[in-house]
Amino acid sequence: MSDKILGEGTAVTLHFAIKLENGTVIDSNFDAAPVEFVFGDGNIPEGFEQALIGLKVGDHLDLTIAPERGFGMHNPSNIQVMPRSQFTNMDLEPGLVVSFKEPGGEVPGVVTEFSDERVTVDFNHPLAGKTVLFEVKIVDLADA
Repeated sequence: MSDKILGEGTAVTLHFAIKLENGTVIDSNFDAAPVEFVFGDGNIPEGFEQALIGLKVGDHLDLTIAPERGFGMHNPSNIQVMPRSQFTNMDLEPGLVVSFKEPGGEVPGVVTEFSDERVTVDFNHPLAGKTVLFEVKIVDLADA
């Protein structure tokens, strides 16, 4: 086993799970192939990445990630009220994820409520404002 320590310039192979504080699993690859990324490449949120610094191959930990270090705080200005006419031929229901075309690509939004005149869409990340548990098992570390 390597004595390499995870940090800047490290290629990381790991299994992970993202869970709510009540233990509900949001995403996990423990039953699949591990993921690989290079520390600092932007593939995972910086707060998650910073929590990994100093880990070694074989480490298996549950890390608590505060909202401001994970998916951000819930921002009320990311909630938009739009005319119902923009949602023609759609069966709307609360929780429906709708994709909107923007100049930089597509942006998902969640319908929170609607009437015959208006639709309220929340563009916050679904985990914004939530503390999450980040379970990680470091499988391999190498020089990037």
